[in-house]
Amino acid sequence: MNRTTLSLIAGATALAAVTGFASLNAPAASGDNTAKAATQQPVERTSLLCPQPSTSEIAETSYTSYTPVTQGAADSGKAELQAAAVESADSASGKKTGKKTGKKTVKPALKPAEPGKPATGDGSGAEPPALVGTAEGKFAPGWTVQETTAVAAGTGRGLLGTNCTAPDTEFWFPGVSTATGRTDYVHLTNPDDSAAVVDVELYGKDGTLKSTVGEGITVQPHASEPILLSTLASVQQTDLTVHVTVRSGRVGAAVQALDDKIGGDWLAASTDPAGSLVMPGIPKDATAVRLVAFAPGDQDADLKVRLASPSGLITPAGNETLHVKAGMTAAADLGDVTRGEAGSLVLTSTGTSAPVVAALQVVRGKGSKQEMAFIPATSPVGGRATAADNSSKGTTLALSAPGQSAQVKVTASAGSEGGTAATKTYTIKGGTTQDVDAPVPAGLKGTYALTVEPVSGGPVYASRTLASAQEGVPGFTIQTLPDDRGTVAVPEADQDLSVLLKK
Repeated sequence: MNRTTLSLIAGATALAAVTGFASLNAPAASGDNTAKAATQQPVERTSLLCPQPSTSEIAETSYTSYTPVTQGAADSGKAELQAAAVESADSASGKKTGKKTGKKTVKPALKPAEPGKPATGDGSGAEPPALVGTAEGKFAPGWTVQETTAVAAGTGRGLLGTNCTAPDTEFWFPGVSTATGRTDYVHLTNPDDSAAVVDVELYGKDGTLKSTVGEGITVQPHASEPILLSTLASVQQTDLTVHVTVRSGRVGAAVQALDDKIGGDWLAASTDPAGSLVMPGIPKDATAVRLVAFAPGDQDADLKVRLASPSGLITPAGNETLHVKAGMTAAADLGDVTRGEAGSLVLTSTGTSAPVVAALQVVRGKGSKQEMAFIPATSPVGGRATAADNSSKGTTLALSAPGQSAQVKVTASAGSEGGTAATKTYTIKGGTTQDVDAPVPAGLKGTYALTVEPVSGGPVYASRTLASAQEGVPGFTIQTLPDDRGTVAVPEADQDLSVLLKK
């Protein structure tokens, strides 16, 4: 057997290993290509990374884990969350203190429950570490972990929430700041057995902020590292975009933005650069909305700015368009753009499409009673999206169909401590956003999860808002709901033994 034949056998074996679910059938007598279209199959393994929730001694953090029931999933499996080692940074200088918390010091107070039922845990003060999570088998499809933290006072006080993220190699965060009064960190968490090497770049209104400090940052295996963004540049700017790229390995990344006056929250990464973007679920009582966008390519972007309201698409007066220069960050104050109604911001190109990333900074309240949150541009719900840590009060689900009308099914899971699942179906008219009266489990005890599944029509975008007043301050946090990655496309392959005879 010659070397070419051996290589072909190895290639065929590798392909079968990758597809996993591929079926091998005898080739048709005609010799025609009988390969079938890819089918959606439940994933068998999912990784999630949760950043260290807070360094405040008065922080109270809750975790909620949930795996939706998925048809065709494995009968067995496991899920676990392990504490990551954390090398802390001095809040003023960003220099490493050498203090580490590891697996021996803190154990996460959460054991994932069976699919269809949430599991909860909690932690106090600055003790809870970053978490590295893995789910396999029946626990993997759509596994979601929510981290929610309440901080009563100090910089960044309020309600902070984040949906723990999957590891990746590139992230965009428009909406960060190094201005006076802001303390922003990018948290990098490495789930793997080898070190990851990461570059962190900042882009402002005039382009790249020159710095060598953010180049070649090493994140140790199973460890998390917070990087104080103000240490990466010598200038202070209100509107910046952070670009995280991984030279080797992979990481999870999230930005914690803390403000002296208007609270704080987590900023999740924007969806991939695109010519059209949607930021769903601006609270109807928002008192200030700020749009931040960045054009990563070599072409300027001219964007039409519209609001998908309950009655249709409208153009905000005075903010009809936004010009974003290539390689630069642009911003626009939209004020109380929703004017007491639910809304989603829709950006589309006015001419030649140039890719952009974008996010909204949203403020509720007035004066000393203000609190902020973020809505990054997100991808559509896709097959299914999941949001954990909901309660009978304080949860708002926003659904937006910026194009065609859509029908959407929303399911409330059983409660973490009791309750029966419930389902409702909604019709969202094209060009609108609706704050829907989401279902609540009958006899609810504890918290529950929501799953959103489009039934028919055009793409649907969604977000979930959690609200909880903190000493008169309207604390809130918003998580967008892209596809929960519960399934993966697996091609159905046909056996063709003739390839083994070719030289």
